[in-house]
Amino acid sequence: MEPASIGIVGCGAISDVYFEACERFDAIDAVACADLDEGLAESKAEEYGVPRVLPTDDLLSDPEVDVVAVLTPPASHGELMLAALRAGKHAYTEKPLAPTREQGEEVIETAAEQGLTVGVAPDTVLGTGIQTCRDVIDDGVIGDPVGAVAFWSNHGHERWHPNPDGFYREGGGPLFDMGPYYLTSLVTLLGPIRSVAGTSKTPLSEREIASEPRRGERIPVEVPTHETAVLTFESGATGTLLTSFDVWESELPGFEIYGTEGTLSVTNPNRFDGTPRVHLRDDDEGEWREVTVDRRHPGQQRGLGLVDLAHSLSSDWEHRTSGEVGYHVLEAMAGIRDSAGEGEYVELSAQCDRPAPVPDGFPAVDAVPGSEK
Repeated sequence: MEPASIGIVGCGAISDVYFEACERFDAIDAVACADLDEGLAESKAEEYGVPRVLPTDDLLSDPEVDVVAVLTPPASHGELMLAALRAGKHAYTEKPLAPTREQGEEVIETAAEQGLTVGVAPDTVLGTGIQTCRDVIDDGVIGDPVGAVAFWSNHGHERWHPNPDGFYREGGGPLFDMGPYYLTSLVTLLGPIRSVAGTSKTPLSEREIASEPRRGERIPVEVPTHETAVLTFESGATGTLLTSFDVWESELPGFEIYGTEGTLSVTNPNRFDGTPRVHLRDDDEGEWREVTVDRRHPGQQRGLGLVDLAHSLSSDWEHRTSGEVGYHVLEAMAGIRDSAGEGEYVELSAQCDRPAPVPDGFPAVDAVPGSEK
């Protein structure tokens, strides 16, 4: 198969792994990049051998670009995705799909009208960790899933990130920043979500940056920073989600799924690898035991979602990090915030299929049906 030509918009810190992925995987090739800071784009292009540095508008209209990868701050994801689609390009974005449900819906509708494909991070669900957890559930090891808990917390990205502003603006906050890892994994493991209920709090109106080079600068907080939710899945399972920038320390479990025959300790959804553990009802010793990870997913790293998208364009490969999954997660997050304000459950309107398991060996070409097309 011919590689998909990738145009990267946004050359900040996260871009390195995408440039590296374009060097590493045969299915994708970075042919152009753009950034508001032209010097930054030129530096990345020189480092990774990207042939062209262009203004964003020129990159979007470049006939040699097949897929636009949007790696900018979250508030601009929807706008740039729409611009790429209207320019006739397939599009992939870092999470979330868009800062608002309405803009995300417009992205999905525009892609359908144009006959184009949308992909959305996180792509960590393609890795051996979550896929092995999927095997545990599908093989009935813990029986029928009953419920799940997912907890993520710290005390704010201003403690380490050089430019934390975007985490506290529209499209940010702990739910929109870290929630996609857990929610996308839950949809992969348990299927789509039917309804959500949420609560939220914003205890600080501004944050003081503790990292260099802006140490001591204060930035406004425009979104909730402590958010909790109850999830009801179409399968009947329920879930509890906590994401927070207001927790100094915690001893809560990170991510667990409870079944009629035992408990699954899920791997970190912010990583591709990891070893799941199970505690089963009939275990004689009554202790946790590690699940053997037999899967081989060579070269798994961020940017693998672009490979997922590229294979879906040139073969009968089923797109797992699809716009439909990304929008379902976005609607769930927006519903959690709506519920926090309205004090009632929110039914989700956009359902997606539970993504198919990833075949062993991905992203090697021989693991992709029809890749010779």
